[in-house]
Amino acid sequence: MELKSTRDAYGDALIKLGDTNKNVVVLDADLSTSTQTNKFAKKYPNRFFNVGCAEQNLIGVAAGLAIGGKISFASTYAIFSTRAWEQIRNTVAHDNLNVKIAVSHAGLTNGPDGASHQSLEDIALMRVIPNMTVIVPSDAMEAEKAVTSEAYREGPTYIRLNRTKTPIIFEDDYEFTIGEAVKLADGNDLAIFATGTMVHEALEASKMLKTENIDACVINIHTIKPLDKDIIVKVAKQTGAVVSVEEHSIYGGLGGAIAEVLGEKYPVPMRIIGIKDVFGESGEYEELLKKHGLMAINIVKSAKELMGMKK
Repeated sequence: MELKSTRDAYGDALIKLGDTNKNVVVLDADLSTSTQTNKFAKKYPNRFFNVGCAEQNLIGVAAGLAIGGKISFASTYAIFSTRAWEQIRNTVAHDNLNVKIAVSHAGLTNGPDGASHQSLEDIALMRVIPNMTVIVPSDAMEAEKAVTSEAYREGPTYIRLNRTKTPIIFEDDYEFTIGEAVKLADGNDLAIFATGTMVHEALEASKMLKTENIDACVINIHTIKPLDKDIIVKVAKQTGAVVSVEEHSIYGGLGGAIAEVLGEKYPVPMRIIGIKDVFGESGEYEELLKKHGLMAINIVKSAKELMGMKK
């Protein structure tokens, strides 16, 4: 199975955008090798701006360039982007500026660097901001398609990327559409909603459940905001039970967003799988996924529990 990180795909997408759109500019907070914006910097040095370790300045400069008609891609680690939350809210989002905040090393994928560098709360922080679009690609192909798509859509976006190489799910002909979830597996017994790196684990869980005669559909929620509420309600009615899984806190992320929809429109038994209100720690990525229960086997366990709770 081919592996590639979504941050690598981001760097590749920027090169292609630079070739075709002269209004694309890229900014970084002194992490261009890690965020892969160094690829753009080498080819288009006059359209690349390293503002140093100053994330608030990163957002301010990106906003100014957007006001001047540029399409600003501002990059840093996910955890460091939250230092500029006020600037993101009061400048970029409030004025609906064309700034794309693409952050790398999200979730646990920055494993060895420990709790201070692992962003487990950023989806919650960003999806609460008016005008902000929040995208969490499931693989490198989806990341490249999403970045390209967002370059031609007006308004602020938060794009959450990973450090670790993960399996590629989609083919070259995949079409990304903002706000439209993608069904990757059919099933009438249970629904598994997943985002980002957990989409692959959800697919593996679906295969495991099938061996026990449980047909679970898998839905890739690549856009946390705007959320595809229609498919959430439709699948909940179809299956009667829902599991959500994300590499993020169980509070305020994908699971919380889905629960908000179902609580208002069609309540069903639900399990939210994610980081259980704790900080991360240093460790290899796979070790951390196992410790925090973010593996296919954990999804299977929750799914089987839910089967006994269906109406």
